[in-house]
Amino acid sequence: MSDQWGTPDWIMKIFETWFDPCPLDPAWTRSGLDLPWGQYHDQIFVNPPYSNPKPWVEKAISEHLEHGSSVVLLLKHDSSTQWYRSLHEAGARFLMIEGRLKFKENGEAGSKPAAFPSVLAVLS
Repeated sequence: MSDQWGTPDWIMKIFETWFDPCPLDPAWTRSGLDLPWGQYHDQIFVNPPYSNPKPWVEKAISEHLEHGSSVVLLLKHDSSTQWYRSLHEAGARFLMIEGRLKFKENGEAGSKPAAFPSVLAVLS
């Protein structure tokens, strides 16, 4: 699975009014890591690149601590990583997603099941 698989529609619907600094949108040309998330937004949803979620997790923790923003990250459930430990130490709550998510490929809902379990990490 590459980093170009879109968030399932049912998750996007839950967070449709939240700021997304990492959209899968070819028109989006800015780096979400360089934007001040919490300075202007108090609810942030992030589905970071699964190949390298660590900088996104670090940014989420920083924005939450600095601005008090609520941040939800859609991540691979991998408790063996340093970024997962960082979330745990920052007081994140983890909402396990039952089964395997079906990510969108080229706008097609549910076209590619993940080879791993997923989790929503919540900083609030």
